[in-house]
Amino acid sequence: MPLLDLAAVSAAADLIRDDVVRTPTVASPGLSEALGVPVTAKLELLQRTGSFKARGATAKLRSLSAAEREAGVVAVSGGNHGIAVAAMAEALGVKATIAMPRSAPRRAVDLAARYGATVQVTDDITEAFALGVRLRAEGRTLIHPFDDPVVVAGQGSVGLELAEDAGPLTDVVVSIGGGGLISGIAVALKALRPEVRIWGVETEGSDTMARALASGGPVPMVPTSIVSTLSPPSVAPLTFAHVRALVEDVLVVPDAEAVRGSLELADVAKVWTEPAAGCLLPAARRVLSQVGPGCRLGLVICGGNASVSDLLGWAERFGVRLG
Repeated sequence: MPLLDLAAVSAAADLIRDDVVRTPTVASPGLSEALGVPVTAKLELLQRTGSFKARGATAKLRSLSAAEREAGVVAVSGGNHGIAVAAMAEALGVKATIAMPRSAPRRAVDLAARYGATVQVTDDITEAFALGVRLRAEGRTLIHPFDDPVVVAGQGSVGLELAEDAGPLTDVVVSIGGGGLISGIAVALKALRPEVRIWGVETEGSDTMARALASGGPVPMVPTSIVSTLSPPSVAPLTFAHVRALVEDVLVVPDAEAVRGSLELADVAKVWTEPAAGCLLPAARRVLSQVGPGCRLGLVICGGNASVSDLLGWAERFGVRLG
């Protein structure tokens, strides 16, 4: 399968330039002290709708024809993609339906509805994807969270900004759900900074990309991780091809460590993240153990759409405490 190129990512970035936030790329003294190496954080949790997903959603919405906009769109999401499609569709005057599993955070369901979307809740993420396919057959445009080159190119604008705004980096760690974010970032970074190593991270029970790499292609699974925003039933051939070609390795961490990472990011980096970003810290420590001294680390803090009660509830469930 052909990979996207820098021109596709740059075109998507130009398309969405006036719709999204150029999020801060900052050196983090707290994380640098905690990890023992210079750390730069790309703060996508400050993006519109609280995650990077606004980029890909807007790129796809902006690319629709007038007839497609009139017919409306449908999105399938465990949380952040649904929020982003709902919000950006409202901003652009497009009708949206969002299919979400019952495991999606209540806040995500409520936010998507607040933005004016019709939200349909299914028993699980597999049923949500099946509903999306049915609604597409009825004439709506499916805005897939990761199996769409326009969406992936939009997410890749994160990598363009990181390449332009960060100082020297040796390694960049990116969370993986379906793989759209890491695929787009990898296209941009490998074109602009070919020496940078890119690492993915998933949580146990939602390690669809790691299983795909081990199997030689996408394989279905029933997600069991509490991190619903990283829990598709399978990755796509599109994202699998990009990760296999451009990513150093995909690391898998337990849910409890992802929750601990979110608490630690709040404590030392002063940012409030969801476990989909919290999993970066345990993964970063494993990267450092492999690459040794001289590492200059970049972390893509992908989103912050977790409530205080959500995170404290998970911490209690797993017995996670700092200190």
